[in-house]
Amino acid sequence: MKNINMTATIAGLKLKNPVIAASGTFGFGREFSEYIDLNKLGGISVKGLTLLPRQGNKPPRIAETPAGILNSVGLQNPGVHAFIKKEIPFLRRFDIAVIANIAGSTVEEYCKMAEILSDADIDAIELNVSCPNVKEGGVAFGNSVAGISEITKRVRPLCKKPLIVKLTPNVTDIKEIALAAEGAGADAVSLINTVLGMAIDIHRRRPVLANNVGGLSGPAIKPIAVRMVYEAAKTVKIPVIGMGGISTGQDAIEFILAGASAVMVGTAGFVDPEACIKVSEGIECYLKKYGYGSLSDIIGKLELNL
Repeated sequence: MKNINMTATIAGLKLKNPVIAASGTFGFGREFSEYIDLNKLGGISVKGLTLLPRQGNKPPRIAETPAGILNSVGLQNPGVHAFIKKEIPFLRRFDIAVIANIAGSTVEEYCKMAEILSDADIDAIELNVSCPNVKEGGVAFGNSVAGISEITKRVRPLCKKPLIVKLTPNVTDIKEIALAAEGAGADAVSLINTVLGMAIDIHRRRPVLANNVGGLSGPAIKPIAVRMVYEAAKTVKIPVIGMGGISTGQDAIEFILAGASAVMVGTAGFVDPEACIKVSEGIECYLKKYGYGSLSDIIGKLELNL
């Protein structure tokens, strides 16, 4: 059989395969580069960046749970300028798409970072809208139609790169949130971010995490993620990037059948540094097994039970 066309296209950005290392789980790729060939990835969404360096939350900030982890790292990062100076040159040694994930406490911070990064050697910008808006009482930007519309509309004219909006699952209706992002100018949406959760140490009668609550990721959230990706993909016309509990090629195929044009792999990389590569190989094996010539042949091809 002829070679499988594994390329994926997101808002004009062509990836050699549809597997992207998810933000917050892969750092800037340096540590993983000692164990795997980064050239085998479709792309990397780098650790969440803020305008200024950030130390993150006090420990403990990671807690294992059944089939997942809770994290409250708090966006520890060196800041956008250090990323441009030190990390982009390293990442450009590899044949991968570089996606800058940005976070902020105000709309103005997001806008400033979008301006700065638009002139940097990256391929796309991913807006992390799960961050609390300090001017609106700490409610996350992405928790409401108004919030996600405002942040996307303000950033859009300043962003010269493809703009991906990363959606939080901690909402009532993911469809209206996805539509709001699309209507405000997003080139693509990625989902889901982590699900808000808590773990309690019953002996100390205190939360395990110093921040009390954290984001749940890993296989435990996959069914939620697949459902939300399906709903979003059926609602918007822009590309959808799916994530949430993907550990195998079979997991990724679920998201692609549900409508995802590409996928992100996160927590699985903590268990197996080669997870992203194995997921890509698993997708290719599936396509070969069922006689498909390209990834595009199965995107959104889910057949519902009647």
